[in-house]
Amino acid sequence: QVQLVESGGGLVQAGGSLRLSCVVSGSIFSIKAMGWYRQAPGKQRELVASINNRGRTNYADSVKGRFTISRDNAKNTLYLQMNSLKPEDTGVYYCNADGTFYRGTYYSQKSLYDYEYWGQGTQVTVSS
Repeated sequence: QVQLVESGGGLVQAGGSLRLSCVVSGSIFSIKAMGWYRQAPGKQRELVASINNRGRTNYADSVKGRFTISRDNAKNTLYLQMNSLKPEDTGVYYCNADGTFYRGTYYSQKSLYDYEYWGQGTQVTVSS
């Protein structure tokens, strides 16, 4: 009932830019926080950046000054602007939404539940 769909990944040369998008759709009551995570081959998934519903942001040290996370609450869409990309930024980027959702098609107090949803991931490859 809830889907996260990422887009915007691809192949880019070092120093280039990409913009990732993540659209959340379905039975959404409210989304508290959203984030981008990435997983490089042979490594654990790590937080890249997050943003809460008040606009407070948090970045991994490795991307500070290069990446910008933003969200459009009206559209339930999350963005990640990635500039000055480096080969070490290569990986699968996943969108995460932490919030309250409801079962079924129509909202009711009894149908609410808290959950973290994940997207399917989008590949980002930065060549040197």
